[in-house]
Amino acid sequence: MQLSIIETPVTRDLQSRGIPFWVFTHPGPIHSLEQAAQERNQRPEQIVRSIVFRLAAGEFIMVLVAGPAQISWPTLRQYLGVSRVTMASQEEVLACTGYQTGAVSPFGLPAPMRILIDEKVFQPDEISIGSGVRNTTIILRSQDLRRALPEAEVGCFVECN
Repeated sequence: MQLSIIETPVTRDLQSRGIPFWVFTHPGPIHSLEQAAQERNQRPEQIVRSIVFRLAAGEFIMVLVAGPAQISWPTLRQYLGVSRVTMASQEEVLACTGYQTGAVSPFGLPAPMRILIDEKVFQPDEISIGSGVRNTTIILRSQDLRRALPEAEVGCFVECN
């Protein structure tokens, strides 16, 4: 595992919250979730994806899901009480988070955003999440993610049994 020291809005935010974490930089480009997990010495479900959705013009939410899990669109729409939700474009993601797709994080955002977390994110003890920089990730304990985002809404936003 290649640990490195890098400073991003994400690392500064986590440090200000007193959340312990490690930074991992991949040796090259990432082409799949499986490759990323293998290089991090993790399982795919330990990788938390931060997906941004547009509810209306200028109104966005972020949903955190574990690895290969897919958002249940009907469940998400019902939870939000809306009839329509779309994934934000790359340009919208950059504008509302300050991060490029593939590096998005719920930390260090330029403005507050509503965060939803699928409950399966908390199943593994250790997870990794976007660092704000492509090919670099933040590794932390899932309980520390929950502690760092006390106002996040936790529920079942993927196909749950």
